[in-house]
Amino acid sequence: MIPDVDNDSIAYLNGEFVRLGDAKISVLDRGFIFGDSIYDVVPVYKGKPFRMEGHLTRLLRSLESVQIDTGWTREQWQTLVRDMVARCAPGGDCVVYIQVTRGVAKREHSFPRGKVAPTIFCMVSPFKRPTAAQREKGLTAASLPDIRWLRCEIKTTSLLGNVLAKQAAVDAGVDEVVQFRDGFLSEGSSCNIWVVKDGTLLAPPRDNLILEGVRYALLVQLAEAAGVPFEARPISEQEVDDADELMLTSASKEVLPIVAYNGKPVGTGRPGSVYAKLRAGYDRAVE
Repeated sequence: MIPDVDNDSIAYLNGEFVRLGDAKISVLDRGFIFGDSIYDVVPVYKGKPFRMEGHLTRLLRSLESVQIDTGWTREQWQTLVRDMVARCAPGGDCVVYIQVTRGVAKREHSFPRGKVAPTIFCMVSPFKRPTAAQREKGLTAASLPDIRWLRCEIKTTSLLGNVLAKQAAVDAGVDEVVQFRDGFLSEGSSCNIWVVKDGTLLAPPRDNLILEGVRYALLVQLAEAAGVPFEARPISEQEVDDADELMLTSASKEVLPIVAYNGKPVGTGRPGSVYAKLRAGYDRAVE
């Protein structure tokens, strides 16, 4: 029994809907052996998937990047997400987790020879939105060198670097880390990081050094609607140190302010005006 997991909920595994506690894969599955798999997570509000098309676009792009061919169409992925919501959380808030591995094969690093069926797995978990305290009082963060591989744009389950980064935050007694590669901002352990300086919203370029969150495009849209200038460009460690505001975004954290960084206040030490505008816009988008 895994703590805090509803083993009686419904999961999808390779064409069948089964009890989550009964879902099993082979120990020779390449997702288990190598982390040779990709995933995505779709948030759902009141039974309705939020920004699902963006998540499915990233899922399909990740599959193509690692050369896993499921034979599934976008419409089939849409149906799976909606079916899982209808079965597990009709009308409620939840997250739909999808994972696709290269399948079961002899353990060797090269792709399997011959036809191997990918493993397709999907489950639904409760979605706990950020608390009022997180939204109104903000989070803390500390800097950390980014030691991960150079294909961060692929949403792979090979997440050991991210796990170590998150544990570094836990060990430091902060909520999140802000990672840097060669002196420039990349991202958090599992979120995109945003900088505000002189009223302008800044973010790293959407390249292979970050996983472009689906909220990245959304925040750019919300900034435009709120009249907040936006720039995507390399951001130095010094610029992060001198930021008027810092924020993070992810599917589960939505958009939240970082009010303390490396033990010092960010700006006034309270959520700033740009965050307030983007937070209001995000809430309107959800509604």
